[in-house]
Amino acid sequence: MFNKLRNRFLIVNLVTISVLMLIAFASIYTITYRNAQNDIRSELSRIANIAPRNFDNGQNPPGGGGMNNPGGMNGNGQPVDDTFTERSLSFSIEIDSNWKMTATHSPFDMDTTLYQSALSEAKAINKNNGQFKLDNSDWAFIKQPISTGYKLIFLDVTAQQDILKNLIYTFAVVGLIMLVALYFTSRFFANRSIYPVKEAFDKQKQFIADASHELKTPLAIINTNADVLLSNREETIESQARWLEYIKLETERMARLTNDLLYLTEMDDSRTPMVYTPFDLSETVERIILTMEAVIFEKELTLDYEIEPNLMVQGSQEQIHQVIMIILDNAIKYANSQGTITISLTHQQQEVLLNVTNTGEGIAPEHLTRIFDRFYRTDTSRARKQGGYGLGLAIARSIVDQHEGKLYATSVVGESTTFHLQFNAV
Repeated sequence: MFNKLRNRFLIVNLVTISVLMLIAFASIYTITYRNAQNDIRSELSRIANIAPRNFDNGQNPPGGGGMNNPGGMNGNGQPVDDTFTERSLSFSIEIDSNWKMTATHSPFDMDTTLYQSALSEAKAINKNNGQFKLDNSDWAFIKQPISTGYKLIFLDVTAQQDILKNLIYTFAVVGLIMLVALYFTSRFFANRSIYPVKEAFDKQKQFIADASHELKTPLAIINTNADVLLSNREETIESQARWLEYIKLETERMARLTNDLLYLTEMDDSRTPMVYTPFDLSETVERIILTMEAVIFEKELTLDYEIEPNLMVQGSQEQIHQVIMIILDNAIKYANSQGTITISLTHQQQEVLLNVTNTGEGIAPEHLTRIFDRFYRTDTSRARKQGGYGLGLAIARSIVDQHEGKLYATSVVGESTTFHLQFNAV
């Protein structure tokens, strides 16, 4: 499903970029083409205005004007502007009304067959201006009326046409390279964009599967005990009390599970900002330790703690109290027999750091990043015996994230596990 989504994203992205590139290239080419055509028309008009009108066929005008005599005079005794001879290859042909050549003029030594071929091309076009290809060269012409008929002025525009062709080739190569680069770039970012969605989707599927599995066991127990009760209808309630106790016990476990799930949902979807106030975290931790001392003593564990006094943090005291209770309860559950629980609360730079360490089996590195996921347990059988669902640390992480703090774990397998809780100091 996600591969299809990624491929659709890539197709839409590439099509959109391709269309935009084509529009951009077409606009650039159109502007360049129009500028080239305007330059050609301007050049033809300039040549028409300065070209000699009374040249002899194939000869330079009287006065020596031409390529070898710049600054010469034309047939009417007017000075000839030879600037165009340095800029472009051009010539003119005079014709009568029947398209018969009567005179030719050029500052260059031209092959006489070129005149006839150019005239034939212009006659075939049969317009007052146009372009044609002749002998691997591109020519443009205009036709002007004169007293004896018409005069056609021809200009070599091969350079301009080559520029346009090179522009197309450049656009094609650059466009292809850009599309290839964009494909791999888009693929990279598409994968990165889809990954959080895929991860969330997978977590949601896993969450539903785990929740269903957790609910399946107590429901099966309740159903079995209910069947036992129904099969012994004549018995008194007192004689069937143990089955009712089992039902009640599993109902309470389901209630705790659903309450935890609802709490997580509220934490994730909360739109109303929490009201945070400064409070003494040192006092809160000491109160929790006093509350849990009896449980720690009953488990035959050793408790060591060092609490730096008067450490203030900003947040919800009730929620942070819950986080510390979850971490300490987790440490007690997974401590080894006659192990040690170590608690330290210190001030480091601008942060308050709480460390809770328990000796025990530790957590393998591959589990450290996942222990805060919902329903995730490194030892499923042991967690079930201790009544855990794998939601405590997920709730703790959600609360800490809302307080813009940090909660993470480090462990040495076979020795100890430490949970680190950080908050900004007030």
